[in-house]
Amino acid sequence: MKYPSNVLEVKALQPDFMGFIFYPKSPRYAEPLDMETLNSIPKSIKKIGVFVNEDLENILTIVFKYKLDGVQLHGAENVEICRKLKEAGLLVLKAFPIADASNFRVTKIYEGACDYFLFDTKTEVYGGSGLKFDWSILNEYKGETLFLLSGGIAPDDSDAILEINHPKFAGIDLNSKFEVKPGLKNVDVLRGFLIEIK
Repeated sequence: MKYPSNVLEVKALQPDFMGFIFYPKSPRYAEPLDMETLNSIPKSIKKIGVFVNEDLENILTIVFKYKLDGVQLHGAENVEICRKLKEAGLLVLKAFPIADASNFRVTKIYEGACDYFLFDTKTEVYGGSGLKFDWSILNEYKGETLFLLSGGIAPDDSDAILEINHPKFAGIDLNSKFEVKPGLKNVDVLRGFLIEIK
């Protein structure tokens, strides 16, 4: 999320999480955020800052500045950073690029250091590719940590998502396929999709 009026519209849909990207190379880079808009978001919606290979100190500075509830780490962040952020009382989501089932192996060392894993499509860049990986390989994930599914999820994917039957599947990350332009969500399309999957 990026634009104040759009944040307010999406807030009305009551998502569980709302993400704000603090990666300067992203077209969805959110700073500076409007504090009045942020403060209007109810506690039931967790405000998540998205970071890529950012220093721990800088992450905590932004978290404090915007009163964020959690972080989504989209780079090569190590287990120690995840653990320290969790110890700071934050929800910690760690993204892992997935191309095949072997990519799940690296998640083992992060067990206990994250609240959620996020499985995204493996590409040459960090996130935002709009591409899917083969969701059938999710069955090969045997970890204990709950996971969110990301990567090219589109409005016509509701049936396929409802067919995913994994005990650790906790939710989905909706982004580029629900946008009018980077950072601006199509609220009508988003609303219709959420009705279908709920």
